[in-house]
Amino acid sequence: MKSVIITGGGSGLGAALAEEYGKQYKVILIGRSLKKLNSVADSLNSQGIKADCYSCDITSMDEVQHVFGPLFQREDVHMLINNAGSGIFGPLVELSVDEIETMLDTNIKGTIFTTKTSLPYFKERKEGKIMNIISTAGLRGKVNESVYCASKFAVKGFTESLVKELDGTGIQVTAVYMGGMDTPFWDHSDHVKDKSRFKTPEQVALQIAKEDQGKPEIFIDR
Repeated sequence: MKSVIITGGGSGLGAALAEEYGKQYKVILIGRSLKKLNSVADSLNSQGIKADCYSCDITSMDEVQHVFGPLFQREDVHMLINNAGSGIFGPLVELSVDEIETMLDTNIKGTIFTTKTSLPYFKERKEGKIMNIISTAGLRGKVNESVYCASKFAVKGFTESLVKELDGTGIQVTAVYMGGMDTPFWDHSDHVKDKSRFKTPEQVALQIAKEDQGKPEIFIDR
């Protein structure tokens, strides 16, 4: 059975994507908190969806290689969904160096490290899918989101370049741009006053899966 690796799979959109893509793939959840990952995996398995989970700090290339290498050896991995992300909001002058580094390391390095580690296996098989969840923060600047937008603009450029670089290899690369969602992402921030006005992760995941037809870009609530 073909598998899909989903980073940031312990909650929100990652968990919703796991349920949606679990209809056609075995799901492999990646994240830092095994407790959250196990909870999602147990829920998926109870629905008849095959799911495993692994703890991994995607900001560490050594750890990504340590976790992903064996996965590609024993699983028929067909798709990588880079969903993990970090967002800390506020005026630039109020952001700490640690907060800036967390966003850049998670959103940019994390996406690059998992993709770089996965590509040799996809190239060997001459097929595979890479989907990068970017958000509309990768399309336009927003107030009090300077560093977050910078990280997402970087992932946009990274993804667009991969589309060209991997043309003709059998590897499909897709960027997903969506607006805000009603997820735990906002629980520790007052940046969004009323997250209930947003779509649910399940609604967004369903739309992503429906529009995942080989296109290099998917726009939701642009």
